[in-house]
Amino acid sequence: MSGNATARFTNVALLSVTSRLPAGVRTSAEVQERLAPALRRLRLPSTLLERVAGVRERRAWTAQEDVDDATVAAGQEALRAAGVDPSDVGLLINTSVTRKHLEPSVAVRLHHGLGLPSSATNFDVANACLGFINGMSLAAGMIESGQIRYAVVVDGEDADVIHDRTIERLLREDRDRDDFMQEFASLTLGSGSAAAVLGRADEHPHAHRVLGGVTRAATRFHDLCVGSTDGMFTDAKALLEGGLELVVDAWKDAVADWDWSSMDRYVTHQVSRVHTNAIVEAVGLDRSRVPTTYERLGNVGPASVPITLAEEQESLTSGDRVLLMGVGSGINTAMLELAW
Repeated sequence: MSGNATARFTNVALLSVTSRLPAGVRTSAEVQERLAPALRRLRLPSTLLERVAGVRERRAWTAQEDVDDATVAAGQEALRAAGVDPSDVGLLINTSVTRKHLEPSVAVRLHHGLGLPSSATNFDVANACLGFINGMSLAAGMIESGQIRYAVVVDGEDADVIHDRTIERLLREDRDRDDFMQEFASLTLGSGSAAAVLGRADEHPHAHRVLGGVTRAATRFHDLCVGSTDGMFTDAKALLEGGLELVVDAWKDAVADWDWSSMDRYVTHQVSRVHTNAIVEAVGLDRSRVPTTYERLGNVGPASVPITLAEEQESLTSGDRVLLMGVGSGINTAMLELAW
């Protein structure tokens, strides 16, 4: 497979997937009202976020909430739903983009909060919005090889500070239209947490099989979307074009080994209406089988795929074929097939 990495798993299952959403809601109307002076000065539409991105609102953590505590709660719920005792977990992977500090890893706080044994390996995986799918693939490989029995993959995102700093910066008189559009993507970000538990399929024959998938990289685009604690600076047009090219190339190359033309559900990374429509059209997906959450939740980074899957799971039936499709700035893409 030219330019692709491919993996197949024969004895790995997804046992559960859960999410925790913040109680706070930050509407696009509120964000646009705060940005009104800049929008008027730059002669931009007053409903820019809703018209261009299709994002009506996103969640925000309240003063009574903490993203790490919410991620721990999602992990605890996932373990209960899977019927797995924390003492049996051999691996914890945290995949979040946002973090309260550089060191130590976010994973250590979550490992402690979940009450996992000292024998459970724990670490962070950082790969922009692709992190959760990467984490699932890494966990699947370790389960398949017999290194571990159970793995927990988690993600917790807190975009609230980035929102506030971005708005403050865009309100400055020295910001022009190019500056505004470069930071536009930051305004679509949302907060939330998710968790998944993976284990051996032979021990859980009624669970959802993780079959495998492909990954592909186009790292010549590494400077199109660069994020920091202050904000995210994006060449949105070039990033969309580069991402679509990468997804289409990976999709075409995967045809020799995978038949993804008629999946029951395509769970894509949630960015915006523009991105979703572009991917649907580029690879010819059945739009009715592509659920969206960006309208209500915005772009929750790596957590968007598991959050969307968690919302969809009640409507899925045994035997349904599900394809997780992720794209992360850099640019990387990965597609992972599940047999529900």
